[in-house]
Amino acid sequence: MNPKCGVDPIRPQWIPSARDLSEARVTDFARYVTARSGIELPDYSALWRWSVDDVPAFWESVWQYFDLGPAPGEVLSRPEMPGAQWFPNAQLNYVDQVVRQARTDRPAIVSIEETGPATQLSWDELLGRTAALATTLRSLGVGAGDRVVGYLPNIPEAVIAFLATAAIGAVWSACGQDYSAKAASDRLGQLHPAVLVTADGYRYGGKSHDRRADIAALRAAMPELRATIAISQLGHECPDTLDWQAITSRGGSLETTPVPFDHPLWVLYSSGTTGLPKGIVHGHGGVLLEHLKAMALQTDIGPDDTFFWYTSPSWMMWNYQVAGLLVGATIVCYPGSPAHPTPDALWGKAAKIGATVVGTSPGYVLASMKAGAIPRAEHDLSALRTIGITGAPLPAKSSMWLRDNVGPEIHVVSISGGTDVVSAFIGGVRTVPVWPGELSVPYLGVALDAWDEQGSPVRGEVGELVVTKPMPSMPVSFWDDPDGSRYRSAYFEKYPGVWCHGDWVTVTDRGSTVVHGRSDATLNRNGIRMGSADIYQLVEQLPEIAEALVIGAEQPDGGYWMPLFVVPSAGYEVDSALVERINTTIRSELSPRHVPDQIIVAPGIPHTRTGKKLEVPVKKLLQGADPTRVIDRSAVDYPILLDWYAGLSRRTGTTTPR
Repeated sequence: MNPKCGVDPIRPQWIPSARDLSEARVTDFARYVTARSGIELPDYSALWRWSVDDVPAFWESVWQYFDLGPAPGEVLSRPEMPGAQWFPNAQLNYVDQVVRQARTDRPAIVSIEETGPATQLSWDELLGRTAALATTLRSLGVGAGDRVVGYLPNIPEAVIAFLATAAIGAVWSACGQDYSAKAASDRLGQLHPAVLVTADGYRYGGKSHDRRADIAALRAAMPELRATIAISQLGHECPDTLDWQAITSRGGSLETTPVPFDHPLWVLYSSGTTGLPKGIVHGHGGVLLEHLKAMALQTDIGPDDTFFWYTSPSWMMWNYQVAGLLVGATIVCYPGSPAHPTPDALWGKAAKIGATVVGTSPGYVLASMKAGAIPRAEHDLSALRTIGITGAPLPAKSSMWLRDNVGPEIHVVSISGGTDVVSAFIGGVRTVPVWPGELSVPYLGVALDAWDEQGSPVRGEVGELVVTKPMPSMPVSFWDDPDGSRYRSAYFEKYPGVWCHGDWVTVTDRGSTVVHGRSDATLNRNGIRMGSADIYQLVEQLPEIAEALVIGAEQPDGGYWMPLFVVPSAGYEVDSALVERINTTIRSELSPRHVPDQIIVAPGIPHTRTGKKLEVPVKKLLQGADPTRVIDRSAVDYPILLDWYAGLSRRTGTTTPR
């Protein structure tokens, strides 16, 4: 046992073949760089080292390799973080790269539901409907910098709405329909949008979910709307809306608006841990370069692939999957449950459509394991080449289960990144082995390191994940943060001038990385980041509850435990009726994902002396950390409470007391 890494010495579970090494797109890119510069790059390690030693040369090579247009001139005019300035003279549009991939031999999008046959959308149909919607948006007076928002399930129409918005230089933002109207308006309402694109509802878990009442409430919360465009998924009519089918069936020729490199493309959201979710603004150019690199060079996705990542418009992985269009792949839209009607339904869907790259979460892998599924025996997964995993660390046991039960030749690629860069910092590549429980490599152009509290690099032991040089997809800004103070505070407060992401990682001697989970209080269930503040706002308004604390704790088996601790108000007790009321309130006002795994009555909630709830220290205690190393007790208002939380795991011998 390695006492520092906490993992047994292991052998790779997957090793690249000679064909992998010679035919991988990243190998072709390395040859291209060598031909241009004369720099010898014999393996991925050498290529990564060059990519972070000479950041401008690397990203200029990415631009030229993917033939994004004339030489862009200066690459990095200001390298300091935050505020790095990329490609100051470039003009482009994200959608132009999608247009360049148009073809007739394969569909652009495959759409599947829980029941019924898959449907296909051709590239001509995708671009024609995008053009028609872009024309309508322009007719509504929407232009560069205006906001168009979506309250939508994961359907092809969401992709079209995003592309039409981006094509005219407007800014896109979306939220899945599992969010309540209030949760959606807390996010989308910040943008004062001009147009809302929505659907009457969606089907999930064998049930239809009518969202017309939520749409009405959301529209009322966004008075600046000029129009609402409605898609009929369930056959309902949405009053006072424009009809999607009537608009997009007209077709047309798509015209794009060139914009500066850092012109806003979309706004994604933080989890809202400490208040309203922060709007994270990403630019056209940064996303385009980062996603071309991630799709083609890291994941080896190309024109012959069917790319199916189980996701939602609320999650950055939706944006990541749309990037498959940038490299000519067929992408898959699925709004249903991964476990309906059977626990292995997602594997069945992948087999049905011949997916070559499938993405899911450690939680779904664990559920498949517990259900006794053997996907390779029950489904034809012969087309499957790569399994992507994100949302939480993938335990070694789960990784080996994928090898043994899905396929030994399948490349299991666990990735870790964030909404903050709408990409990954670490993951895999087709030319490097996979070790169970580890992420094989840092991504190209990511100057990744693990630092201790003093800002010194550490190896073989846990440190903070930092990025010491800029990436083009780091946020352009936060929404409504004119002086940049919230942006600086989010990433650069701990180590000035260096990005600190909030993950605990161990960098091994072989260059792989072990991810241990969040070092902050963000909730992250099945890859969907959620904020504790949303839950507090609901629970603490109940007269029976004096205060609450919610924690998300990663478990050794790959599971995720999210307990809600409640302190009852004087004269009240937490009985089964109140527990049900709390859960029902959270489910209806936020989403089913926000419902805790367990509600536990606590004697009190510990705070700092200034009144901040100690979410991170309590999480560490529940994961078995030494109480003397978690926090200085003198900084806690009632330090004896720390003993009670630490005692939960000691009394039961587990991190999930029941």
